[in-house]
Amino acid sequence: MTEGKADNIDLAALEARVDQLIRTVEQLKTENSALRSQQDNLINERAVLIDKTEQARTRIESMISRLRAMETRS
Repeated sequence: MTEGKADNIDLAALEARVDQLIRTVEQLKTENSALRSQQDNLINERAVLIDKTEQARTRIESMISRLRAMETRS
């Protein structure tokens, strides 16, 4: 094999590798975007759940206070 053909083969292999890396980067960008979106959704869901938990805690504390007040009146 001549040196020119070897250079062409090396260049073709390099080009194929670069193309593969570009595809991998694009795939990772897509996955990263999806993961960021999922993270945002989970953060929002967590905030809603924290709020609901706090509301439930407040209602339960209120009920306990009323029960204690009823108990002391008896």
